[in-house]
Amino acid sequence: MTKQRILLTFGTRPEAIKMAPVVQECQRRSDEVELIVCLTGQHREMLLPLFEVFEVEPDIDLQLMTKNQTLSSLSARLFETLGTVFADNDFFSVIVQGDTTTAFVGAVVGHYHQVKVCHVEAGLRTYNKWAPFPEECNRKMIASVADLHF
Repeated sequence: MTKQRILLTFGTRPEAIKMAPVVQECQRRSDEVELIVCLTGQHREMLLPLFEVFEVEPDIDLQLMTKNQTLSSLSARLFETLGTVFADNDFFSVIVQGDTTTAFVGAVVGHYHQVKVCHVEAGLRTYNKWAPFPEECNRKMIASVADLHF
């Protein structure tokens, strides 16, 4: 049986907290799944203490956070760097969580590389694209490329 290589991307503290059980379950199933944990660094300082608590270490740390970053500049850096991560690896799927910029870009880049996009926390909606901003639109755009909605 060939292991499925799965990329899990996160960049914020809530993403890490919600995805820690998924990471731990994939680690328990290491004979079936090769999980690659990718930290984008969107909110890096808030994440570091969680790694010890949940016993999770990123395999890839993109360290993208910059002072006074805008959503546009963060998105551009995410598209570029995640594009390289996908190009350099043969992933079966990518797991994204919620409605962050990291989740949005991870889903779109996964779609561009023709891997299955798995969206955790997929169903929440406000139906107001300005509230919360940019999260509502991120979630809607992720839904348009996701293969599995959790």
